[in-house]
Amino acid sequence: MKIPTNMTMAYHDGDIDTNTSANPHLNDLIAVRYSRRQTLMGGLSAATAAVFGGMLLAGCDEDDPRRAVTVQAGASGATSAGKTVTLTGTVASGSATGVAWAQTGGPAVTLANANTATATFTAPSVAADTTLTFTFTGTSTDGIRSETSTSVTVSPARLDFTAVPKSLADVVAVPAGYSVTVLYRLGDPIASGVGAYANDGSDTNFARRAGDHHDGMSYFGLAATGSTPDANGNTRGLLVLNHENITQAYLHPNGATSTGGAIGAGGVRPEAEALKEMECHGVSVIEISRSATAWSYVPASALNRRITPLTPMSFSGPVRGNALLRTRYSTDGTAGRGTINNCANGTMPWHTYLTNEENWAGYFRRQFGDVAARGGSTAKQNVSLARYGIRETANATTFNGNYGWASVVPADSANTLYARWNVTTTAAADATGDFRNEAFQYGWVVEIDPFDPASIPRKRTALGRMNHEGCEIGRTIAGVKPAFYMGDDAQNEYIYKFVSATPWSAADATATNRLAIGDKYLDSGTLYVAKLNADGSGQWLPLVFGQGPLTSANTTYPFADQADVLINARLAGDVLGATKMDRPEWTAVNPATGEMYCTLTNNSSRTAANVDASNPRAYTDPKTTGGQTTGNANGHVIRLRETGDTSEATAFTWDIYAFGAGSDLDATNINLSGLDATNDFSSPDGLWFGLPSNPTGNVTPVMWIETDDGAYTDVTNCMLLAAIPGRVGDGGTRAVTSTLGGTSNTVTTQIGKAPATTLRRFLVGPKECEITGIHSTPDGRSLFVNIQHPGENGGPTNITSSWPANQAGAVATPSRPRSSTIVITKNDGGIIGL
Repeated sequence: MKIPTNMTMAYHDGDIDTNTSANPHLNDLIAVRYSRRQTLMGGLSAATAAVFGGMLLAGCDEDDPRRAVTVQAGASGATSAGKTVTLTGTVASGSATGVAWAQTGGPAVTLANANTATATFTAPSVAADTTLTFTFTGTSTDGIRSETSTSVTVSPARLDFTAVPKSLADVVAVPAGYSVTVLYRLGDPIASGVGAYANDGSDTNFARRAGDHHDGMSYFGLAATGSTPDANGNTRGLLVLNHENITQAYLHPNGATSTGGAIGAGGVRPEAEALKEMECHGVSVIEISRSATAWSYVPASALNRRITPLTPMSFSGPVRGNALLRTRYSTDGTAGRGTINNCANGTMPWHTYLTNEENWAGYFRRQFGDVAARGGSTAKQNVSLARYGIRETANATTFNGNYGWASVVPADSANTLYARWNVTTTAAADATGDFRNEAFQYGWVVEIDPFDPASIPRKRTALGRMNHEGCEIGRTIAGVKPAFYMGDDAQNEYIYKFVSATPWSAADATATNRLAIGDKYLDSGTLYVAKLNADGSGQWLPLVFGQGPLTSANTTYPFADQADVLINARLAGDVLGATKMDRPEWTAVNPATGEMYCTLTNNSSRTAANVDASNPRAYTDPKTTGGQTTGNANGHVIRLRETGDTSEATAFTWDIYAFGAGSDLDATNINLSGLDATNDFSSPDGLWFGLPSNPTGNVTPVMWIETDDGAYTDVTNCMLLAAIPGRVGDGGTRAVTSTLGGTSNTVTTQIGKAPATTLRRFLVGPKECEITGIHSTPDGRSLFVNIQHPGENGGPTNITSSWPANQAGAVATPSRPRSSTIVITKNDGGIIGL
């Protein structure tokens, strides 16, 4: 052979083309197979799947008969927390044996119907815009998987409904896209053999019927079968609700009657009428369930129960057995009979219900001469009774006591159901011979186990005695002592909290002996009263015998022991220097931040001279129908942030979240929150945050405000508003000048940022009602609300409201109104409010 000349010797690594065969390139394979088996849109992974998807079984034979599918997931989208998101995938070509959605990024969500082409999820709660990514996969009949992806950007929760306008109509109005179902009405039977409610005043046996004046309320999920709790139960549950009071006139054929004189002026009430009225007070426990179309209650459920002023009670905690609890009925002071004027509530994490005795003092008769019989006006019992509003009558010919029950002469002379409402001291040697101490048996927080109809409710005395509006537990954190927040609902009364002596244990949430868990957390601890300072700071002052002025040497009231302090919590608050508030009503705790909110409904005795930083307004609010209201006519909502964000704190900061006002009132000194036609309100009362089991209770929770109004009812019926509040301190300070009765006074208050569109009206009720009581299913898709005393200013011959008979449409003839529970659902099945 010929040796080439000028050859250059060099190193190479063999990276040259030495394969001159006719075998195809990879691109050739792709061109052939990808054109026949279109897989996912472009990309190396799709191309590789087309070529190598089954190579171990079929090699690379271009005549391989297997086929892939083409899948599409749609464009990326955006939504907000709490919304239902639908992911829709398609198989654009080929035949698929299965498809599936899977999440690949972002906060974890639960995909419903994930193994179908259409999956849904609820957008999670987020603090800022957050992207979630998902993959849609299709599998061909030959086992070849093809996939594509999409994304959803979630923004923080927002109220997504058009505000309901103010209204004087006799109907419950809610936003477009929502529906109202009347669930549980005054007189509805709750046991077998009880007839339908005639609603003409003739009905009896209210121990087995729904009571009147529906108020505070909690929903407890039930297991699919049986009677055990299910914290995630959304279609079967127990609804527990208070019956605060009665609209007396509608309960009898022609109104209430008496003989021998008018009620309260010597008249004697018929026993049957008085018994009916008592049984209409108290608490209902009812089973409810949701079918495919609607909610209903279960009339004959074994779990249904009425708790009334006649139901046996047990006393628990430091006051149990105290001499002031001893009566003719309970000679050892450990038992009681009934609960009354039950207003707001509390839902315990161990699945019990707290009902709270509010305006109980007015039911008692105290005849002229009783002050002297107890030792004169400065005697301890007289100081105590006067501080709680139980005063003797002005003379020997008049009588007092709501509804005149103490006047009843029972058929059975041994029956003391009616005599106990008379707290006048008799000739008995001590309190075990009469009912002079009966008033001390009321004013407590009462715990009920709704899952055990045979259980005896317990009055929790460690939480103090007052006009208890509600009792709301704060956040429960393992190892931290939980706090329970309470308002004393009367003018110029106080805000309290009770801190348990026992740190929280999560295992207690599923205990089977629920009242024993109540013993653990509610019978021992420290009761505090709030002092709010002008600079936005505050202190919790302990109501502990022997500390500070709470001793036997106190000249205002010489306390004997801790039981005496708790029985007379108001007097203890007085001597400690607590801050007088404008009727503290419901409390609610933001589940995301732990901040406590309290409604201060109004205060007609607030004057320009005695305004302060936390109660800064006194003014005149004219009515369009003539007349006016004065003082703090429209109320406000205050909020507290515990130091260190812990329930055990003894100090806090505060500001005012929102001031009630008509939008037309002075923006400088009255409408301080800048309310407009979509959110102006008066007299905030009920208050509740969404549950942390759904987006209304996470990150930026939804707060619900209910009204019990007297100042704005010339313009609108009472209402329910939804809010997404900020944090304590998100606003600033404001100088407010009050002018009333010829006096002007300026104070500086702490005010939150203007709510604007984060507060709007969700519901307006029927005529003369109060909106009160609210709770939801764990998923937030069913909202329960109580409509109390519609048509309360009327009577049998002057029916001023026909609700709820007219909720579905006008009635031909007036129908007596009935307090009722309604349930609100969203027509698209979504979460309420978002």
